[in-house]
Amino acid sequence: MRARLKDVAEKAGVAPNTASTILNRRSNSWASKETEERVFAAAKELGYRPSRAALGLRLGSFKTVGLVIPDLHNPVYTTFADLLEQRMREHGYDLIVEHSRTDVNYEKHCLDSILDRQIDAVTYFVSDLQSHLDFISRAEKASKHVVAMTGPSTEAFPFDAVEMDFSEGIISAVDHLLELGHERFAFLCALSKGQEAGDRPEVFNKMLLERGIPENQNFFIPCAHDLSSACNTFGAFLDGFSGERPTALIAMNDLTAIGAIRAANERGIRVPEDLSVIGIDNIPLGEYLPHRLTTIAQPLEELAHATAELMLQRLDKKAESTPPQSRKFKAKLLIKETTAESPRV
Repeated sequence: MRARLKDVAEKAGVAPNTASTILNRRSNSWASKETEERVFAAAKELGYRPSRAALGLRLGSFKTVGLVIPDLHNPVYTTFADLLEQRMREHGYDLIVEHSRTDVNYEKHCLDSILDRQIDAVTYFVSDLQSHLDFISRAEKASKHVVAMTGPSTEAFPFDAVEMDFSEGIISAVDHLLELGHERFAFLCALSKGQEAGDRPEVFNKMLLERGIPENQNFFIPCAHDLSSACNTFGAFLDGFSGERPTALIAMNDLTAIGAIRAANERGIRVPEDLSVIGIDNIPLGEYLPHRLTTIAQPLEELAHATAELMLQRLDKKAESTPPQSRKFKAKLLIKETTAESPRV
């Protein structure tokens, strides 16, 4: 049975209020050094630990923040979580993580769940801003500070945000492939369960059309986030393809790029000689493939630092009333070893 404050007080021969004042090292304690030593000794012997919930309610802070990530198996999210945990720990905060499993409906459950936990602030990766405005409102009513990890917006966010803009990186990737002579493209797009592709196909088509590539020479291929789905989906695309197949592939993230490379390899399609592949994220695994993965990198350390900074500013009561702030970052193309001249050049 867990020791209670009352048990510590009885063993030390003091009142519960006195024991509480001593154990929480409050400045209004009038106890003698001998009494303090007796109380701490009793707590140690009984294995007493103060209730964090009670302490948080009394002090107005649980010294804990929450993070909701979409995919525990994707190193980009676990790396971000590790970096954020380190930054928050430096300031005395713990981090708890919810895993939404790249499932839009389960993500809603995770967001509801995180608000019920003993946390002071929460950050998460926004999959769809409009559907999350209700969560932002509920978090505000529950006095939970929110920092959203999201893409760029033309309008000011109604909350603190860290914005990651991939557009320049993707444009650089397309231009790099065009310079290599590629004229037939594919985009392997990983979508969460229950998530729609939205305007992604139109954006991809428009980007290539503006560069002289007609719509019938680029292909939008949706898949799930896991490696097997990327491999099987791209493999099925290759198997069912008639005519000239794409010679260049841009994948939504590095994991789907790796799955696609496997599918190509199983069909005797060489990367990069027959098929150039570009991923997104710059995960460490990409450095150890037979050919180092060309990728669009996001600055994870800077993202984690900015997220921690925004949360800590809100947790400092002096910054509570300041308007929502935003930190903006851009992705960068890193040309490595999985792109080459088109075989048709």
